[in-house]
Amino acid sequence: MTYPISELVARVEAPPIAEAMSWVRQGPRNRDLINLCQAVPSYPPAEELQVEFGRIAREPGTGGYTDIYGLAALRAAYAAHLGADYGAVVPADHVAITTGCNQAFAAAVMAVARAGDEVIIPVPYYFNHQMWLTMLGIGMKTIPAFAENRSHPSVEDAAAAIGPRTKAIVLCTPNNPTGAIYPADVISGFFELAKSHGIALILDETYKDFRPHAEPAHGLFQRADWQDTLIQLYSFSKVYALAGYRLGAMTAGPGLLFEAAKVLDCMTICPPQITQHGVIYALRELNDWKRGKLEMMAGRLAAIRDAFGSTGLAYKLLSSGAYFAYVRHPFRGEASKSVAMRLAQEYDVLCLPGSMFGPGQEDYLRLAFANVDAKLMAPLVERLVATQVR
Repeated sequence: MTYPISELVARVEAPPIAEAMSWVRQGPRNRDLINLCQAVPSYPPAEELQVEFGRIAREPGTGGYTDIYGLAALRAAYAAHLGADYGAVVPADHVAITTGCNQAFAAAVMAVARAGDEVIIPVPYYFNHQMWLTMLGIGMKTIPAFAENRSHPSVEDAAAAIGPRTKAIVLCTPNNPTGAIYPADVISGFFELAKSHGIALILDETYKDFRPHAEPAHGLFQRADWQDTLIQLYSFSKVYALAGYRLGAMTAGPGLLFEAAKVLDCMTICPPQITQHGVIYALRELNDWKRGKLEMMAGRLAAIRDAFGSTGLAYKLLSSGAYFAYVRHPFRGEASKSVAMRLAQEYDVLCLPGSMFGPGQEDYLRLAFANVDAKLMAPLVERLVATQVR
């Protein structure tokens, strides 16, 4: 290679999921791999949705572009869905449909910050957030995502981290990688902090459907001034099992969306039209199917919590929820990547090391249990216990 590579891109580590998958031993094995690596549901899209996709694909024009912001019908349907979730009225023109939630995050960050600016982000963080910020030359001021007596970041820590170049605070709840669900008053406190400093609160709620409570996750959309501070992000990938279909959403004030649309246009021009039509159908017709899948995931969460209560297990469950369990491994002083590689290569358990989620995470592992049946939690614990004998 003779041409130069961007220094900013070169700073970013290899994509974590692809790297972890390379650790899996090839060839015959005596037992199945327990794959806790990637946050993707084990079930396919609803059968009737698959049929609907086939029907849509045969419609004239569905191979063409849509508006940059997405189909008007989907923007309205999702705004209504969001309003029902939060007990508020969310205008459709405050919604932009995106090609996945990662794109929504990139567009939001690029709309509010530039190289040399900073955002505040709790650590451990979602690695794609860090990758985007690094490639854009935007600095990260990190604060602890949890402490001994709490499973959420502190507003006071964020306040102390704000500087003259701070443009946004980034929160992810339910959290990836810890699974923690931030209380409504904590989210409100971060909103007030961001508002008081004239910066954005970027709230990634990709996993909001997997909260165990029926009441709204927060009351921000009930505020008359929410669009002056809040940028809310969402993914249709998880609850509808559409990860490969790539569809997400950004909800914010029209002024922010106008600027973000410039980014969206350059990235993909528009979200995939077939997926948009399919999600309109899903929002309208799949409530019972969705409820069943949420119950299944709640069962898997309960199963992994029960499994980690096993006597003799030295791995400690620190936090869990949505798709994730964040675990302290028992090998103090050993790099988390080394532990994760040994689990994959010797015990057929694939998970991600804490080091992929930021500094100070060498004692931890992330287990994404969404694609593992509840009956595999006991074998998982057996394999983990076996690693303790060295």
